[in-house]
Amino acid sequence: MTTTRFAPSPTGYIHVGNLRTALMNFLIARKAGGTFILRLDDTDQERSKQEYADAIMADLEWLGLTWDRVERQSARLDRYAEAKAQLQAAGRLYEVFETPTELDLKRKKQLNMGKPPVYDRAGLGLTAAEKDALRAEGRDGYWRFLLELERIEWKDGILGDISIDAASVSDPVLIRADGQVLYTFASSVDDTDMGVTHIVRGADHVTNTATQIQIIRALGGTPPSFAHHSLLTGPQGEALSKRLGTLSLRDLRARGVEPMALLSLMARLGSSQPVELFASIDELIEGFDISAFGAAPTKFDAEDLFPLTRAHVQALPFADVAGRIKELGVPDALAQTFWRVASQNITVLGDLGDWWTLFRDGAEPDVAEEDRAFVAEALKLLPAPPYTTESWGQWTAAVKDKTGRKGKALFMPLRKALTGQAFGPDMSEVMPLLQTVRAKG
Repeated sequence: MTTTRFAPSPTGYIHVGNLRTALMNFLIARKAGGTFILRLDDTDQERSKQEYADAIMADLEWLGLTWDRVERQSARLDRYAEAKAQLQAAGRLYEVFETPTELDLKRKKQLNMGKPPVYDRAGLGLTAAEKDALRAEGRDGYWRFLLELERIEWKDGILGDISIDAASVSDPVLIRADGQVLYTFASSVDDTDMGVTHIVRGADHVTNTATQIQIIRALGGTPPSFAHHSLLTGPQGEALSKRLGTLSLRDLRARGVEPMALLSLMARLGSSQPVELFASIDELIEGFDISAFGAAPTKFDAEDLFPLTRAHVQALPFADVAGRIKELGVPDALAQTFWRVASQNITVLGDLGDWWTLFRDGAEPDVAEEDRAFVAEALKLLPAPPYTTESWGQWTAAVKDKTGRKGKALFMPLRKALTGQAFGPDMSEVMPLLQTVRAKG
């Protein structure tokens, strides 16, 4: 069975980069009728917060990305201890003591000699007595995985054939001196135990994948199929990392972005398939093709979400927004008319409130100085509400007869006097919704 996972750390809110990974893994699982696991990588007890875990789940639920089960790494610490003992017994895990400063000096020396800056495995040669002496100095040991010095190869679902020489990679640290299990190790144990068959993640994980393939094999598992999607940049190709704080899903949601607009963009961005608005997640699943994605950095502009949101909102049936319109205080008798008129003139549903305020309270009139006398004369011919769909035509005809104005010179000043706007819905449809006219000429 196809099994995928989304494994965020609950140390912050999900942003668009995380979403891309979550969505691709979700779509692969659902298209195959498989299992999608939400796995909270919360081994960092200091930074992991329940509020972030709750927010991650709330954001995924808002999008409709349902999971089949939740796993927490913090509940699997005993399992990691077993896996540590297994690797030690196999001679694949060894204790080291170098400080960050010492490692940095080693790297600089290797670079100056024209060698790759990889760990020199000095810790492998330490005797028990030497380790005891280092501990007596106040040093704490941490643990590295002993890589087999071979070429690590796999067929990547996006990047194609990948081959990495393990000799060009440092033996990865799996367990810190304070006992914290690091991502590379915990993830490998989990993926093995949970039968994960497919992993999609960012291209910045390619080297991690090489080492994790060896770790999974050392644990007796079969490495899953990997695919590495391109990294997102800003609209001008700039690094997106500094802006991710403003591109969290909750911030986009607060700006009125609709779930299907966000999912539709992220399911196609960076692929050879055109971006289009999907009506449902089922349509998204059916049209998803991981092989259509490329390796080149992918430009992301949050503003691209709003045309999609507008199209989605404007296609919503009245039943989907009836509750929101009722909360605005729109009378039931006007609710469907209000939606028909306002929906074609909004980008996000939050804009509905401004339209109802305009219709209920009247707009601040926008009257040019040269039109002031004309508007004052016209308003004398306008009866008090309520109005009908014929009221606009009847009023403008009367004003034309009285003043001789016609065309744009007639209609535009009157529209701006009643709505404060030069453009908007057809005035014959606006008039029945007007509860108040504020214009005084």
